[in-house]
Amino acid sequence: MTEKKPSRKEQILQTLAYMLEAEPGGRVTTSGLAREVGVSESALYRHFPSKARMLEALIEFIEDSVFSRINRIISEGDALQQVEQILTLILAFTERNPGITRLLTGDALTGENERLRQRIQQFYDRVESQLKQVVRDAEFREGKRTRATPGITANLLLSVVEGRIAQFVRSGFRARPAEDWHEQWALIAPMIFRADGEGL
Repeated sequence: MTEKKPSRKEQILQTLAYMLEAEPGGRVTTSGLAREVGVSESALYRHFPSKARMLEALIEFIEDSVFSRINRIISEGDALQQVEQILTLILAFTERNPGITRLLTGDALTGENERLRQRIQQFYDRVESQLKQVVRDAEFREGKRTRATPGITANLLLSVVEGRIAQFVRSGFRARPAEDWHEQWALIAPMIFRADGEGL
């Protein structure tokens, strides 16, 4: 069975992601992208009205990939398992997609449309809301209470993940996000919920 050839639109996005990875800290221009794809700049604009729209399509890919999996994660397991799986999912996704990860840190958005930065902010807000919901629901479903408020807890968990993602980009993709994560989670997990019988 022959593998389906990507459409020109998909090819443009794949090439853009590759260029973001190949030049950490570098800025991708539409002329450079057109050269890499092997088409004219005007041909690029037949598929995307602007570079901002290309970057937005990559952000949509991040959102679809992450939140479709989070929806599956929260349908099974206890709260601690769900939190671990959500955080691990994001770290694994960024490790597999280094170029796209530059969008999540804002590194590749310098000088771009402010709307793109807002989309990234919304992405993190959604992840934080999901984590907050999971730890809050644990009190009703499992009788567990967080040591801090659910909001403070969710923000701390997200900060850990964001820090690992930032290290990954800052290191030129050498400091892998999921490296030593299992051991770090073992340190974090006991601090989330109060132990049985622990007072307020």
